[in-house]
Amino acid sequence: MFVSEKQIEIRYAETDQMGVVYHANYIIWMEIGRTQLVSDAGFEYAALEKEGYVSPVMDLSISYKAAMHYGQVATVRTWVKKHDRLRTTYGYEILHEDGTIAATAQSVHILAHKETLRPVSLSKIDPAWDAKYKEIALETK
Repeated sequence: MFVSEKQIEIRYAETDQMGVVYHANYIIWMEIGRTQLVSDAGFEYAALEKEGYVSPVMDLSISYKAAMHYGQVATVRTWVKKHDRLRTTYGYEILHEDGTIAATAQSVHILAHKETLRPVSLSKIDPAWDAKYKEIALETK
């Protein structure tokens, strides 16, 4: 299984008044993990944007398991759960330093023209990237 890992030092600004990481920061960490996965797979998301494409989130779900706090190091594990003609589903685990799962999540994305937001197949834009995602996806059609 092709899994990308990225460590994130939790900053004080990412916590709430209870000293717990504010829930929305997990979404930011997921984006960091997704960007790392793309890089680890040999591609560059910024290059798609330069060509006029974006990858908006179509669906997102997070399940919080164990709180994280300032001063800890979170590990974001990211993989391609499913990839088809128009959608890519990413899976995530956010872990404490001891391996305890802090959160699990998944996000569904499409590739779209930046100006029109009309969906486009990754296979038409970057066939090598599409092939890599098909190769590493856990679920296939």
